[in-house]
Amino acid sequence: MKNIESFWEKVKSQIKKTLPDHSYRMWIDPVELLEHHHHHVKLSTPNAYFIKRLKDNYLPIFEEEFLKLGVNDINIEFKVSSQKKPSAYPAVPLPKKKSKQRHLPGLNVRFNSGRMFKKGFTFDDFVVGENSNFAYSALLSLAQGKIKGSSILYLLAKTGLGKSHLSQAVGHHIITNNLSKRVYYITAEDFTNEMIFSLRNNTIERFKEKYRQKCDVLILEDVQFLSGKDATQKELAMTLDYLLEADKKIIFSGCELPDDIPKLNDQLKSRLTLGLVTQIDPPNYATRVRILKRKSKIFGYEIPNQVTEYIAQELCDDVRQLESGLFGVAAKGQLMGYNIDIALAKSVLANIASTKKRITIESIKKLVCKEFSVSQTDIVSASRKRRIVKPRQMAIFLSRKYTDQPIKKIGTSFNKYHATAIYAINAIERELKQKSVIFEQVNYLSKKIETGKF
Repeated sequence: MKNIESFWEKVKSQIKKTLPDHSYRMWIDPVELLEHHHHHVKLSTPNAYFIKRLKDNYLPIFEEEFLKLGVNDINIEFKVSSQKKPSAYPAVPLPKKKSKQRHLPGLNVRFNSGRMFKKGFTFDDFVVGENSNFAYSALLSLAQGKIKGSSILYLLAKTGLGKSHLSQAVGHHIITNNLSKRVYYITAEDFTNEMIFSLRNNTIERFKEKYRQKCDVLILEDVQFLSGKDATQKELAMTLDYLLEADKKIIFSGCELPDDIPKLNDQLKSRLTLGLVTQIDPPNYATRVRILKRKSKIFGYEIPNQVTEYIAQELCDDVRQLESGLFGVAAKGQLMGYNIDIALAKSVLANIASTKKRITIESIKKLVCKEFSVSQTDIVSASRKRRIVKPRQMAIFLSRKYTDQPIKKIGTSFNKYHATAIYAINAIERELKQKSVIFEQVNYLSKKIETGKF
């Protein structure tokens, strides 16, 4: 078939329009047309794991797109390509006695040093939301060698939001795609302890050689631990100079920006911020629901939608807390033989949820009603009186600001249409720009909400 090359480009182009961007770049973009004969097409893949993934999840999509182009009897074959692109990493010969089995993302793999990569901490198993889209894209691009001009990245996130998952995903990707075997995943504390051990045992030169000359990818977590550790900071700064000079990949992660970490010398700070700085924020409600559904699918839990949504509503601090709530609900239901419902979820979450006051639409509604001496019946009524309308608009505005509920749901809570809720938010925003009385009232209410005094 003469047009198969152009057909293949059209197939990839159409798939790119339908798949999430990260899925396309992860699984479809690396696939290339190797050869073809009539309706038999042979496509190249980086490794055997790729073939399994493509057959299980994407083969029907390929066939459907070819069918749309008039090719209704296409036969697609995947093959690991022997034509490897030149690598920036030196070849590392494997010992002859070792098994030739490749390391796959589903395995706990220990590299030359450092910690184990956790099963499931791969790009494909990470639930991407608005809170993490840029961080995910940046780390995937770094792993694939597609970030131009920099090979260093700093990942900022609070505990439990997924920075370890994404950091380890880089290592999984590099080792799985045979880009390098010399990947070191280690915490700042482990790095410090290893250096101290080397000094005490007169092996510091071996320690320096390992990180400066035998490392292609350095993944260093919990950078904030380096605070006040002058000797470790100096050694790490020098190590980074060697790695950067050799164009190696470096991923740092921490709970604080380098400039905000106390007792961190300027020499190290400047190196930590040489490359891209990206952040993972807490997931919004929609992303939390998707995370819970993904985890339920992985572990085979059958959780009703209303229970999943309840957990997502109540546990919004971090992903680790979400998982704890899900596992607790599923375990109690299974072990005690109870139906998994809202009542069961409430009993489990009571022991997990933070004791701090949770900011909800209802709590904001009660606060506004109390401060303006308006009844909760009035604030959700159809009244057009100014003494009712302005407090209602402020409550809608504050609900949008301090909760992650969609505008449609906020409007429904006040018996208003989506468009009316948007109008209320815009009306308050105009008042704020004019620094009117409402500006002071909104600031007063905001302080009460932020300090938990409601």
